[in-house]
Amino acid sequence: MSSQPPRFVPTLTEVVQPVLASSNAPGGLGNARIDPADREDREDHLVQRVLQRVDLILERRLREAVGQVISEHTGQLTAELRIEIEAVVRQSVSQAFSQELERDTEPAGI
Repeated sequence: MSSQPPRFVPTLTEVVQPVLASSNAPGGLGNARIDPADREDREDHLVQRVLQRVDLILERRLREAVGQVISEHTGQLTAELRIEIEAVVRQSVSQAFSQELERDTEPAGI
């Protein structure tokens, strides 16, 4: 048997101590305590990240909803505008014909 580990097994090159471990705590390193200020910072950071995600999701969904509402209203407005424009054009053409007919029927000497 060989005392060397296989090549694919990672080896620990440095010792890393947990950030939350307190060497001053009673009982030594076994009793790790979370610093209240650190915990509050982590919670604030988490809240900020969640709020950023909510903001992005909300912005996207609002954009989609507003776009859909605008599209629906534009379709309705287009139909109403076509009806109104058709009525105005018919009235304008009718009025122009009436004026031309009146001009043609007037005596030439007046």
